[in-house]
Amino acid sequence: MTKLSRIAALTLLAIIVFATLSPIQMRPHFAEANVERALAYILLGFALGLGFPNRLYHVVIFVIVTAGMLELLQIVDPGRHAELADAVVKACAGIVGILVGQLFARGSRRLGER
Repeated sequence: MTKLSRIAALTLLAIIVFATLSPIQMRPHFAEANVERALAYILLGFALGLGFPNRLYHVVIFVIVTAGMLELLQIVDPGRHAELADAVVKACAGIVGILVGQLFARGSRRLGER
């Protein structure tokens, strides 16, 4: 489960990087922008929480830094805009995903102990 979660996290990270830094017309679109941002980072956080169950602080820092850096990198593209509010939505959603993933991982371990 851990290895699969790590592969999922890496795949989700690649998709997020593409969607964040590609030209706006190439970005996948299926809902309102904040919903898309939040869902992407919740899924990334969940995969990281499952994939690194003993590294809570490391994955929280990783998600926060990733959200901030990817948002800042949008300054390079004239068709995109970097906004603090977007980075905050991404980071908070990622943290929620991490916490849910951590709870899920701990619950699975407890069930396995029985």
